Amino acid sequence: MSGLAVRFRELWDEIAPIGRDAHSGGYLRYALTAPELRLREWFRAQADLRGMPVSGDGNGNLFAWWGEPPTGGPNTGDPDTGGPAGAGAVLTGSHFDSVPHGGAYDGPLGIVSALLAVDELRAAGVTPVRPVVVAAFVEEEGARFGVPCLGSRLLTGEIDADRAAGLRDAAGVSFAEALGHRPAGADPALLGRFAAFVELHVEQGRALVDADAPVAVASAIWPHGRWRFELRGEGNHAGTTRMADRRDPMLTFAFTVLAANKEARLRDAHATVGRVAVEPNATNAIPSTVTGWLDARAAAPETLDGLVEAVRAKAAERARRDGTELTVTRESATPLVTFDGGLADRLAGLLAAPVLPTGAGHDAGVLAAHLPTAMLFVRNPTGVSHSPAESATDADCAAGVVALARVLEELACH
Repeated sequence: MSGLAVRFRELWDEIAPIGRDAHSGGYLRYALTAPELRLREWFRAQADLRGMPVSGDGNGNLFAWWGEPPTGGPNTGDPDTGGPAGAGAVLTGSHFDSVPHGGAYDGPLGIVSALLAVDELRAAGVTPVRPVVVAAFVEEEGARFGVPCLGSRLLTGEIDADRAAGLRDAAGVSFAEALGHRPAGADPALLGRFAAFVELHVEQGRALVDADAPVAVASAIWPHGRWRFELRGEGNHAGTTRMADRRDPMLTFAFTVLAANKEARLRDAHATVGRVAVEPNATNAIPSTVTGWLDARAAAPETLDGLVEAVRAKAAERARRDGTELTVTRESATPLVTFDGGLADRLAGLLAAPVLPTGAGHDAGVLAAHLPTAMLFVRNPTGVSHSPAESATDADCAAGVVALARVLEELACH
């Protein structure tokens, strides 16, 4: 094992136990809960060890600066707020939060790799001409408050601060309450200080396994979104209500799930219903309400639009037949993201790495609309993600650190 792989493992082992569920082996690192807050403190401590001042943006996002230090002074109510004086910084990093019982590498790999890339450049005697900034974005998965990439959406103004403040988790806690204050919202001054963003992430598929390559450069992110399907019927007794008399929203919901599967396959797209809420959620009661969340993704916007509309239409027709009522609400939507072609080509040439698209959403997809953005993927030998089976070898993670260090040197040190 290389020295860098050993250093990666040592740093990785510091965070690996945090938020891990002993039963499933997956992680419960919801945004701004105890495990994620511990990781944020770990991030501050690691930045401090490297002499990298940490600033916040009032939205829960953290930034560790190598190069130009942050300036003091109040900003948006966050005690850590304050930004660097100059522009042209190169941003990297990722997120700490996880999906329920998710894998270890999704998100944290990008932060650990960024810190090690800074170490590698320093050990080589490299000094940045422009600041290098390591970010830890908040609520990327949307697993707690329902909106993915919430931190980057707030920073860029793609979600209103008041709407974000009022988002609530399953326990009724608002994002503002969890954050400790109303989110600051868009920060054009801070965003304008960044010249580029490069996010390293574990691959959430098996293209690199098939290509026999440890690292790749992303070309695009499929358009995707989340839609809430709320179905209302009549709650009643399971043992005394005749089948012909029922207005059962679970029947409509079951049909909707099957319709989503069929319509996605017809379009070579992706449709998933992985979350459902049932009221009253009793074994011996016909539900009064069933709410399901559709995650839909496709290679082209028109394909995605057609998929969602077809599912909505089929659900509406089934609801009419079942005597139930349907309401469909779009909770989030991300358009097709084509990463900066010049930057992606430049990095692919620099690293001699394959280029591939992804169907997974990332903070990089949000930031791409505002500054030149690229992504690096590290091979996942299982090809499985959002699951405890997600993995990466220490050797491949070290290769990812080397690749990221070369990219940061190219962009910030010449």
